[in-house]
Amino acid sequence: MSLILIVGVMVLISFLLSPRTKTADGFFRGFNENGAPPSLWTLVFSQVTTWIFARSLMNAAILGYYYGIAGALAYAAYYLSFLTGGLIIDRIRFEHGQDSIQNFLRDHFGRLGTSSYNIVVAVRLLSEVFANLLVIGVLFGAAGSNAYTFGVIAIAVLTLGYSMMGGLRASLRTDVFQTLVLIAVLMMLLMQTLTGDHFSIQAVMASSPDASGPGWVLLAVALLQIWSYPMHDPVMMDRGFLADRATTWRSFMHAAWISIIGILIFGLLGVHAGLLKSEGEALVATLTRLFGEPTMLLFNAALVISALSTLDSTLSSAAKLSIVDMRLAAPHPNNGRLAMALFLVGGLFFLFLGSKDLFAAVAVSGTASMFLAPVLFFCILGRRRVARWSYALAFCCAITAGAVYMLEAGGQLTLLEPLFGVSHKYAKLLILCVGVLAAGCTAFALGMRSIALKAGEEMA
Repeated sequence: MSLILIVGVMVLISFLLSPRTKTADGFFRGFNENGAPPSLWTLVFSQVTTWIFARSLMNAAILGYYYGIAGALAYAAYYLSFLTGGLIIDRIRFEHGQDSIQNFLRDHFGRLGTSSYNIVVAVRLLSEVFANLLVIGVLFGAAGSNAYTFGVIAIAVLTLGYSMMGGLRASLRTDVFQTLVLIAVLMMLLMQTLTGDHFSIQAVMASSPDASGPGWVLLAVALLQIWSYPMHDPVMMDRGFLADRATTWRSFMHAAWISIIGILIFGLLGVHAGLLKSEGEALVATLTRLFGEPTMLLFNAALVISALSTLDSTLSSAAKLSIVDMRLAAPHPNNGRLAMALFLVGGLFFLFLGSKDLFAAVAVSGTASMFLAPVLFFCILGRRRVARWSYALAFCCAITAGAVYMLEAGGQLTLLEPLFGVSHKYAKLLILCVGVLAAGCTAFALGMRSIALKAGEEMA
């Protein structure tokens, strides 16, 4: 009942904060009624709360629970994406003079560039909807139960309601409020953890003694994926095209350290619980036994708050992707509202289809996005022109690797263990990521050389 009350209050305040936006700039770009872009700390808080989403908090705690401090650090490393994301935005906007990722890819690779990118981004947005609703549903009841179904649908409809009122403008305003509440809850959870019985910082730091353990392997995966991961996340990228250069860069820097601390708090909670778990005991059961119901209410409240903030931001990015970037309809707020509703229905479809592995969505999405790493290295930073076949090959390799990982993790395929002698899914993921990055960069190097040779022949 307390959790329902928290949800009700959060949704009510979000409705009150959401303006009724009538202009395209307000709905799709977040500008206020005077046409001004969002301020620095509005951008910072919006970045933080939309990336510290419910799935992230749960993943950080789970990875810390099973793999110790290495698992927590591995998930926190994904938040270095703010640094690479800020670099990507800065170069595309202020050195290449483009006002969106799609326009940059269209300039370099034509329709192939935009179509492949939009497909990956759309899947990413759908995964955000279903993954966050999944976390919410589990808080209300067992999967498939009436309470679970009611909780998911109620949160989905209510979030859609205030998101449709104001689009990105509403998302930015509610994000500030939701971030402040989330930070307060995280600080209370941190104090509960540090002052809890049997907490030992020495034990936490020594919780991943095996240098080849899954947590450290996942850390290596994260450090490979952060070069491409932010570029395929429209929620982050959309917020990079709103303010001036200095404000944008500072917003990414501040969002990086605040988010990393927030994720590490939940990771620390998971590590501490993992050190004191009983045999066969799950994370939530261990935390409840160690801290009691009041602390678990805070734990669940953090998940709810982050889920709400991510859902409204995901829906506003879905509207912009469909209407502004893909140009599927005229840039009118009503068309954006229709796109929001369709993406929500799509996310609910995937949810009730039965996917349960929260990290699988991150791993598959991160692997599929790695075709963008050579784009960053060669085109954005290197300012090179590359043959379109190179981009197509990198895209095919990344999508194939993502599919192979999903099938391997689900037990439908056994290909990597006989070839490389590895059995853990994160070791397999690392092999796939290295392979994709090597293949993509090789293709781009050859594609760049072929263009240079062709240009030389024409001059001769």
